Amino acid sequence: MSGRGLVRLFVVGLGLLLWTGYPVSADVYRYVDKNGVWHFTNIKNDSRYKIYMRTPRETPTEYIEKYAGMIKQASRRFGIEPSLIKAVIKAESDFNHRAVSRKGAQGLMQLMPKTADQMDVDNPFNPEENIFGGAQYLSVLLKRFKNNKRLALAAYNAGPEKVESYRGVPPYKETRMFVKKVLDYYRLYNQKAK
Repeated sequence: MSGRGLVRLFVVGLGLLLWTGYPVSADVYRYVDKNGVWHFTNIKNDSRYKIYMRTPRETPTEYIEKYAGMIKQASRRFGIEPSLIKAVIKAESDFNHRAVSRKGAQGLMQLMPKTADQMDVDNPFNPEENIFGGAQYLSVLLKRFKNNKRLALAAYNAGPEKVESYRGVPPYKETRMFVKKVLDYYRLYNQKAK
């Protein structure tokens, strides 16, 4: 099949996919090789690939609305304010349920694999499982640190043992910035709730 035939096939297939209502879940990249053959991918693993089609991104406000029910349920179950759960999600992943950190934390609330296992989260990329697992873990930390949000958030980021060994927020730039960012978002979400 010629390069043009492949392009037509791709465009028709993509059109059918969009027309049938199945979501496209990634950006599409393309390049033409020296033989004139078009190559398409959703993973830009070669500098020759250039963006062909972007997947529409939802805004954080749309994500908050999308996950509001799950956040409210987790809030009730684990006794945490919805605004604190939202603030952690915003700071950790900016509401991207597919987020993965350099250290391997996954999903909306950036659960490390060990933490996900402890909280019975089978699929950390599933928004509901991740929110419930993250909220449960945060509730454990809040109890451990006598409802001190600063210490619980520092423990969420650096680990509870580090907070205990330093007898406060560890002197790590990342942890201090994380605590400040979450508390700023927390205040913002509380103001919006009024």
